[in-house]
Amino acid sequence: MAKTKVGKTVESLGEYLREQRTGAQLTLRQLAEQAGVSNPYLSQIERGLRRPSAEVLQQLAKALRISAEQLYVRAGIVSPDDGVGGSVELAVLGDTQLTERQKQSLLDVYQSFLAMNAAAEPGAASDVDD
Repeated sequence: MAKTKVGKTVESLGEYLREQRTGAQLTLRQLAEQAGVSNPYLSQIERGLRRPSAEVLQQLAKALRISAEQLYVRAGIVSPDDGVGGSVELAVLGDTQLTERQKQSLLDVYQSFLAMNAAAEPGAASDVDD
């Protein structure tokens, strides 16, 4: 068995998807067909070997009749600790006029801004104490 896991987040996402699939009494093939993905690809996601895109997560959520936001949180796309519930990320991911690549680019830029602000926060706090 291959030991090259993509990461803990993806592994737990795969476990969660498997639980949801078995709870919905769907076979791997049935879910793959309903979500419009290949059977081997879905199997790799469930085993934690592949990180699915937001679009694939959305398709899986629809097929499983669960919240896409739950899958985004499990996949690490949206943080459950966000004060506004990840509204920026969810808005980008839910925009049907953007391509998957455009969505990912916007999320990357947004995350880089958040990281920059977090890095500057300790120094910025002392500058604002006027």
